[in-house]
Amino acid sequence: MEDGPCPDQAAAEPGARAAEGLRLLRRLKAGEYVTALDPGGQMLDSPGLAAFVAQRGPGGLAFVVGGSLGLSPAVLERADFRLSLSPLTFPHQLTRLILLEQIYRACKINNHEKYHK
Repeated sequence: MEDGPCPDQAAAEPGARAAEGLRLLRRLKAGEYVTALDPGGQMLDSPGLAAFVAQRGPGGLAFVVGGSLGLSPAVLERADFRLSLSPLTFPHQLTRLILLEQIYRACKINNHEKYHK
């Protein structure tokens, strides 16, 4: 999904984070287990993330990455779990890439396949 307005524009537009949150919430399906990427969330190592992914049921698993303003309170409230990738701050575009790589690694672990370390 395309990021909303940049922070300078968003500061002039009240409700930008809430509007982005509504767009995100509309994309979620009923029954999905929603994991919000949140700096205050729980950190997992790679085997822990693999176990987390494996434990999710047939309803599906959705990961939600916010834009440059972060996730709205409504999205965080909808989330079933809050995940932090690191105590470091990353641009949201880079967060998507890191998350994708970690999901790939989790799938390799769960399938007992080798993955380059």
